[in-house]
Amino acid sequence: ELRSAVPEDANALAEIWRLGWRDAHEGLVPRELVTARTDESFRTRAADRVPDTTVATVGGAVAGFIMVVGSEVEQVYVTAEHRGTGVAQALMAEAERQVRANGHGKAWLAVVAGNARARAFYERSGWSDEGPFDYAAASEGGTIVVPCHRYTKAL
Repeated sequence: ELRSAVPEDANALAEIWRLGWRDAHEGLVPRELVTARTDESFRTRAADRVPDTTVATVGGAVAGFIMVVGSEVEQVYVTAEHRGTGVAQALMAEAERQVRANGHGKAWLAVVAGNARARAFYERSGWSDEGPFDYAAASEGGTIVVPCHRYTKAL
């Protein structure tokens, strides 16, 4: 089931985000960003971002989420136990729907170059790699430049 996140989801979002982020980014992003992504930072950001978050639930528990801002699919995370079950595909279809509803004909997202699992998933889902670019990741100390690839999909 897909639904809008509610404040009571914030702890689950933070934990999924923290574990998924570490799994997909450690060793692939600047050390400065890893240091900035503390457990508390995930709790704070998850609580702040509830209004623009959609969750997928399985058996009543949050199994994954997306955050869409304008034409950007900013965050996509699924729990390790729900990878390969269709949860990610359902969330991506919803993200694409939201980008269209926001008035955009093309969606985009950033993925760290070394995150082969995510890149393969996006490509299987019809997204195209437009090449490398520097993504400005927000942190308490300002922004941190992260080498990424920009993926897009015409809607």
